Amino acid sequence: MKQFKGRKTRSEQSGKSDNPRNSRNADFGRRENSEQKDNFKRSENFRRNVNENFKRNGESFSGNNEKYDVRPRNSSSIAVSSSVIYGVLPVLEALRADARRIEKIFVADGAREKRLTEIYELARENGVLINKSTRENLARMVAPDANHQGVIAIKAAANYVTADDIFGAIEEKALLVALDGVEDPRNLGAVLRVVEGAGANGVFIPERRAVGLTETVAKSSAGAIEYVKVAKVTNINRLIEELKERNIWTIGTSADAEMDYTEWDWTQPSALILGGEGKGLHRLTAEKCDALVKIPMLGRIESLNISVACGVILYEAVRQRAQKSKTAAHASPSDGNSEL
Repeated sequence: MKQFKGRKTRSEQSGKSDNPRNSRNADFGRRENSEQKDNFKRSENFRRNVNENFKRNGESFSGNNEKYDVRPRNSSSIAVSSSVIYGVLPVLEALRADARRIEKIFVADGAREKRLTEIYELARENGVLINKSTRENLARMVAPDANHQGVIAIKAAANYVTADDIFGAIEEKALLVALDGVEDPRNLGAVLRVVEGAGANGVFIPERRAVGLTETVAKSSAGAIEYVKVAKVTNINRLIEELKERNIWTIGTSADAEMDYTEWDWTQPSALILGGEGKGLHRLTAEKCDALVKIPMLGRIESLNISVACGVILYEAVRQRAQKSKTAAHASPSDGNSEL
């Protein structure tokens, strides 16, 4: 076909190639770039969703976290925390050796129950929580090539004790702390630090809907986790009843309380009951307490951080007890017992 010099073809004018193969290659390149963008968005959404789910439990589950790693499964350098134990026999031996160190156990849906019978029995005897989960969720907690066999245990950063251990170690008048659903590990760590500094006897936390002794708690406690006795209890309300039976006053905190925290006589055996972040004490828990106290808020903020509130009240107890001891030491003997 004869063409005039200087005249462009239709394809040259439109910027497109007359070759259908080139057109298909261009379309494929566009599709590939679009798929890459979609995969990236899905990956980012996955990370965000997993982080949100685990933050509700007071745990962190990010790709750069010390405990778990959710980078792509084909990653060759996945980081798995030493707090994770997986496999039927390793988990079983961990329970046999030191069940108090086990925070919780995850069991995959559909796992063979006969193989896990002893694990269930030891967990029940030692108050270890068992959670059912999917195999996909369990796979995210271990390295890509690891065979978790449908069971994973999470070790606590420190040993738990029983409630009786705490009560048995009290030598003088009790000063205890019970937390009604604290979910932020940094808050729990800070509370443990305050409890240790104030010389309180121990801390009670609920088995469910509350953070346990995680690695983040250990770091936030600045070492206090090694010295403070922490016991898990099935129910805080039942604990309050037991405290009353042991002649220990239960004092809750509430912004609506009529009594200031300084008005309570902390020289008596006392247990401070603190609520969770944002919600405070549950209604029934507040009703079961012997008394409710408040910390006056003179500014525009309605409340203090739970660890700050704990520190304010515990050190008021320390002040009152020190003052009473000093007064008793300097008190003169009664006239009836004095000798000339």
